[in-house]
Amino acid sequence: MTTSHKGSCLCGAVRFAASGALRGVVYCHCSQCRKQTGHYYAATNVADDDLAIEGAEKITWYRASPYARRGFCSVCGSALFWKHNTSDEISVMAGAFEQPSGLKAEAHIFVADKGDYYAIADGLPQFERSTPDIKVADD
Repeated sequence: MTTSHKGSCLCGAVRFAASGALRGVVYCHCSQCRKQTGHYYAATNVADDDLAIEGAEKITWYRASPYARRGFCSVCGSALFWKHNTSDEISVMAGAFEQPSGLKAEAHIFVADKGDYYAIADGLPQFERSTPDIKVADD
């Protein structure tokens, strides 16, 4: 049985359903993620073919680097997706999923770039840059 994980932006103009396996939640503390969200990203990944999007015409894609782009709702501004140019997976913001999401936290990346106003004290693995399994924007 395939589990579907549904979610949306704040206003509901963009809705999605992820039908495949989801990676654990990774917290990204890089300056781009902090500037886009005001804190840090909390995202999972799903295969491109396992993500169905309603309202895709309401997604604005911003290319923050030559390697990746960020998708957000053009109506309410909700950050929703992060997509590496050469990956067949897409990151989906964990907070956009309906509850209960069933998601579990996995790790912190780019901790060397984290904001100076908070501490990371949850016991999860921390990586100065990234893990070997996670494609990042400057690969």
